[in-house]
Amino acid sequence: MSRMKNAERAAKAAAAKGERPAKVVVARNKKALHDYHVDARYEAGIVLTGTEVKSLRAGRASLIDGFVLIDRGEAWLEHVHIAEYAEGTWTNHAPRRKRKLLLHKTEILKLAAKTKEKGYTIVPLELYFLGSHAKVEIALARGKKEWDKRQTLREKQDLREAHRAIRHREIA
Repeated sequence: MSRMKNAERAAKAAAAKGERPAKVVVARNKKALHDYHVDARYEAGIVLTGTEVKSLRAGRASLIDGFVLIDRGEAWLEHVHIAEYAEGTWTNHAPRRKRKLLLHKTEILKLAAKTKEKGYTIVPLELYFLGSHAKVEIALARGKKEWDKRQTLREKQDLREAHRAIRHREIA
């Protein structure tokens, strides 16, 4: 929890200096990058209640099972877990409720057209604060096959071994 407060303090200091507000990441969906090929990324605002914002500021969110659904010209974020606020009362929110995303109409139409094609879906990658605004980074993605996932892991491992060998050579 202190990590979030330090990041927020740094963001406020940057804003006071007139710089662009810092990005304070609340949650990342690493599984999405493992399971999907990302074709395009979009930044969307998200409509939240007061207790959801307080819970996010405490760093209590998970994007693991989340996805975006486009219904009647509106984008909705579904199955994202934002834990109930600990000090909340009867006004607390439901942890996995649908949340409206704020995108431009042209972006929604592009995403709707692409998701009708076979194999495309929209997944959340990151949930963060940009200044005082809660944002979510979503991606238009295609599902990976099993051999794609193995190949990606193999490439990461090869890159890690190469960096390790270079570092070992510099030490010796």
